[in-house]
Amino acid sequence: MRKLKEILSELEIRKCLGDTNIDVSGICFDSREAAPGNAFVAVRGTITDGHKYILAAIGAGVSAIVCEELPADADDKLCWVVVENSARALAYMSSAFYNHPSSRIRLVGVTGTNGKTTIASLLYKMFLNLGYRAGLLSTIGNMIFRDQRPASHTTPDPLQINRLLSEMADAGCEYAFMEVSSIALHQHRTEGLCFDGAVFTNLSHDHLDYHGNFDSYIAAKKLFFDSLAKESFALVNADDRRSSVMVQNTKASVSSYALKRGADFKCRILEERFEGMLLNIDGTEVSTSFIGDFNASNLLAVYAVSVLLGANKTEALTSISTMTPVDGRLEIIRDPKGKTAIVDYAHTPDALENVLSAINRIRRANEAVITVVGAGGDRDRSKRPLMAAIAAEKSDRVILTSDNPRSEDPDAIIADMMKGVAAGRLKNVLSISSRSEAIKTALMLAGDKDIVLVAGKGHETYQEVKGTRSHFDDREEIKKYMNQSQTT
Repeated sequence: MRKLKEILSELEIRKCLGDTNIDVSGICFDSREAAPGNAFVAVRGTITDGHKYILAAIGAGVSAIVCEELPADADDKLCWVVVENSARALAYMSSAFYNHPSSRIRLVGVTGTNGKTTIASLLYKMFLNLGYRAGLLSTIGNMIFRDQRPASHTTPDPLQINRLLSEMADAGCEYAFMEVSSIALHQHRTEGLCFDGAVFTNLSHDHLDYHGNFDSYIAAKKLFFDSLAKESFALVNADDRRSSVMVQNTKASVSSYALKRGADFKCRILEERFEGMLLNIDGTEVSTSFIGDFNASNLLAVYAVSVLLGANKTEALTSISTMTPVDGRLEIIRDPKGKTAIVDYAHTPDALENVLSAINRIRRANEAVITVVGAGGDRDRSKRPLMAAIAAEKSDRVILTSDNPRSEDPDAIIADMMKGVAAGRLKNVLSISSRSEAIKTALMLAGDKDIVLVAGKGHETYQEVKGTRSHFDDREEIKKYMNQSQTT
């Protein structure tokens, strides 16, 4: 229980009706989860408006309503609080309700189009290796020290974020690392949090279905750095030309990392093969099991954050040398004959190009690359032809297939992708809407030394078709066919 006036203390209140010196049992913004004694926050969402469900929340027994518009028939038995922006109010109220957990833990956020999951996850592993208790908020799962919780979003809603951070602090975690998406920033989910540091990885084509245009996408990312306190650090990838834009108004101390340009933290790739890379990080050679220049950049960011948080440089580099790739990120599966399959989450044009470029740098002249790739339904349609064009240009064969078609027709999505394939490359492109059949076909076409890239879903263990989620794991499909081919 918390006093309502306490959890409202950081809000600019336009109007208040009723007594705020009442106990509140919890906060909710979904009327279906409302319970007696709750404070219900009516948030205007992208799909529906929480103000429509005020009566339902009242029916569930809530004690207070926080909203942007006061109904004409406001029940005087409740406390009504009118604010300018309910989404921002929810974030600050959530932090206050859980006793400001981000101030009780060293919190670092990672934002950018690609690399968020890898950097946040490896930072979590790094600090465990260094002997600390740590937490993680990530696409692939939320960790309270070593206790895993499922993740439904890249960045959870404010209630979940603060509840999880509170659990981390109560479990003795000294550090927490989280992915911060552009949508979450635009929806104020991270407001009210105290970040010790923020990382910018890169910016490329993604989420334009939500933001509308690239400038709005950039502006959403920039909000993160604009809000940092002067005691925080901002670490940016100098290899991305928009890194300077991100921090032009920040109060935080700015540091940079890069492979190609001058920066505070530097890295070079000395050797690269499918088994891993030999890197030179800040003058020290480090052997890793990762491949790809984008992963060299990710590892450099992990090292830089560790140093900025006070870690010993030698211990940080030693920890990096023991790390393995995150699930579904350039995850390699081989059969006894030497055929190689690679599963990767690449679901943007830039990510797909990075992965294929890495594979093409490593493969030998007699090794073909066969790529299986699709695009998600009900999402940014403009990236579909771009992804197909990249796959066709950088692969010997391509099979276009479904990803998570959601409510869309998989064949219609594939047709959108086909528009990006150059006429001269059409003969090397197949269309198979069943993802399982597409993967099987790619492995059948591949010779013993060839490489099959299955891109788009990575760690995901489901496929969403017509609103229904069914179990589906690219890695399981690959292993199933490989096992079948060994017994026939």
